[in-house]
Amino acid sequence: MYIALLLTSPLAPALDPALVENLRNAWGGGEAIWLAPDETAEFSLARMPANRWQVWEECQAMGVDLVVLPREGRRKKMLLADMDSTMIEQECIDELADVAGFGTQVRAVTAQAMNGELDFDAALKARVALLRGLPETVIDEVLRTRITHMPGGPALLATMKAGGGHAALVSGGFTAFTGAVAEALGFDEHRANLLLAENGRLTGDVGMPILGKQAKVDALREITARLGIDTQDVLAVGDGANDLGMLHLAGLGVALHAKPVVAAECDIRINFGDLTALLYLQGYAKDEFLG
Repeated sequence: MYIALLLTSPLAPALDPALVENLRNAWGGGEAIWLAPDETAEFSLARMPANRWQVWEECQAMGVDLVVLPREGRRKKMLLADMDSTMIEQECIDELADVAGFGTQVRAVTAQAMNGELDFDAALKARVALLRGLPETVIDEVLRTRITHMPGGPALLATMKAGGGHAALVSGGFTAFTGAVAEALGFDEHRANLLLAENGRLTGDVGMPILGKQAKVDALREITARLGIDTQDVLAVGDGANDLGMLHLAGLGVALHAKPVVAAECDIRINFGDLTALLYLQGYAKDEFLG
């Protein structure tokens, strides 16, 4: 059995009931259940529709995300999340580079790295080198004035944790940022790279080994083993090429507002919804959200 889920942006919820009913009838689905008025509806299916991706493209043109996923095991026991452009709306290294006067140059490299066009480790080292000499205090300044949480994050964390879930933040960014974001949102643990500093100034180097694509996969395996759960019990979310390994390994891998080359490799793509979409994917109704 499968579930077909349709959702729109919570900022402008306008999911047409006629679209839901027409698709339900065309696919021979069960009764439509509205998880959020005007925003999210789902229905059961006996099998995976052959024209799934054709219909997905048509829904995208209407501003609607369509996901078809197995009904069994929807509720997950662990959240494994990327940070930059996933749990927060920015890329931390881009914001630091902006302060250093290299914003445009670094943003271009970041975009290429997240698209998988550059080696992640080499791209990170090159970008961090441009930060050499910045005072460490710039980190707190960027956190205070430039970093905003992705909408839906507090509800996602609070709701999953209330159900006994474990939450881990694993980023190719920096511990100085993951620590603050993890504390603010309620993550149980975090992993990231270390920005090195001496005498109160950034050295332009990053601690080794670099946490990249494989390290995120390793984190998923290590944490699930420690918790005594299976990788199928994990909901992983990210947007960049370095997230693909964990997205493929997790029981529910979600490409959230992801780069096109990343989304193309994922079955579950959220382009219009926010982080609360990850709760709808697990079958939560809006009136069950906490936080």
